[in-house]
Amino acid sequence: MKAFLIAGTASGVGKTTVSLALCAAFRGRGLRVQAYKCGPDFLDTGHLSAISGRAAKNLDTWMLDQQSNREIFARGAAEADIVIVEGMMGLFDGVSGGGEKGSAAEIAKLLSLPVILVLDASKSARSLAAVVHGFESFDPQLRFAGLVLNKVAGESHFRLLRDAIRSTSRTPLLGWLPREEAVAIPERHLGLRTADEESSPGEKTRSFAGFAEKHLDLDRLLQGEDADPELAHAVTRREVRITLGIARDPAFCFYYQDNLDLLEAAGAKIVAFSPLNDSALPPGLDAVYLGGGYPELYAEQLSSNRGFLSSLRSFAKSGRPIYAECGGMMYLAEELRTREGHAFPMASVLPLRIEMTDRLVRFGYVEVEFAQDCFLAKKGTEARTHSFHYSRAIPTGELAAPFRAHYSLSGLNDSEGCLLGNVLGSYFHLHFAGNRSIAAAFVQTAEAIKHSLTELV
Repeated sequence: MKAFLIAGTASGVGKTTVSLALCAAFRGRGLRVQAYKCGPDFLDTGHLSAISGRAAKNLDTWMLDQQSNREIFARGAAEADIVIVEGMMGLFDGVSGGGEKGSAAEIAKLLSLPVILVLDASKSARSLAAVVHGFESFDPQLRFAGLVLNKVAGESHFRLLRDAIRSTSRTPLLGWLPREEAVAIPERHLGLRTADEESSPGEKTRSFAGFAEKHLDLDRLLQGEDADPELAHAVTRREVRITLGIARDPAFCFYYQDNLDLLEAAGAKIVAFSPLNDSALPPGLDAVYLGGGYPELYAEQLSSNRGFLSSLRSFAKSGRPIYAECGGMMYLAEELRTREGHAFPMASVLPLRIEMTDRLVRFGYVEVEFAQDCFLAKKGTEARTHSFHYSRAIPTGELAAPFRAHYSLSGLNDSEGCLLGNVLGSYFHLHFAGNRSIAAAFVQTAEAIKHSLTELV
């Protein structure tokens, strides 16, 4: 197995383009490709999953401890031929300026991954060699497998860059990339558009593969050193204890894959459904998980699917657990008001009104403590999570706040989220691998409620 971490000198230099191109090209050569994303990003992970053909996973050294990251890597890398890990921001950028915590560099060292460094060459000549030299020497513990120069104007520009870098750098050049619209992914307020919105996924994959084959030295990468075989192993699963419904469509698509893996390992059989297109929840569900996404873009369609909304309200009244993250919580509210001022009725499971905003609200990493017992955890349980949203929730009735939250970026401490019976919603995206008792408690509580309801029949 070969494994590489794709890093950048900063955000926006082309890490995602290179990562997707490598995944597509290696898959096109018949290799089994496993992809990962450093940090809490869902959008890049969705594109990596679509291009690689395997569910991509998130690695994060702020939300998760070292052992959890190693285990996530090992589960995904089992039976893979090539592993591509896309970094976040710049290689050395983390949660503070005084250390590497939360950075792609920390993950590269934790997993002994050689780094492919992507540089934006659009406005540079010989000075780019100084940037490369600085990155090579900044942390001697890192290993660099190659350099990719992005947004190069042409052959003459590349030759100028090549000569400058070769005179001072020991890292091989893997190639250079021109601007190419065929591999561009449009963006919106939360970042890239989702993989589900790609109209011609097969054509996009072929474009990425051809882009890499034409411009990058893939053979050099395949001839490199193998990754540590101890970093890959399969995971065992328990017998099925509950059936868990997961919202899966363009409106709800933000999930940590390892949350789902841990729920399955705890005994959940996962069944997907679509609030956009299904007329009702699937029969026989014992619990529901509504992930984040873009409900604001599909508010009218979600609101008009009255049969599904009715089945969701009935499910909530039954006492079975519903866990809702960010967009999922917005869907459970009474109303969602768009930035254009249009108000759409939602599920009315929680006494909330949602208003879209024109800027991020309370974003970043968050440390949380459960303020009371609920189906996810006992009071006092601690976890780490992430918040990233362009909306605010306004209570319209009495609600308990299940979390005491500390925001790492702003330092703000506040009560957050909403708990009503066995419905829990918040703007947080909990990573269950940070505290595995959460997934186990979810399944255990849903199973207990299932048995109690069966006894009443």
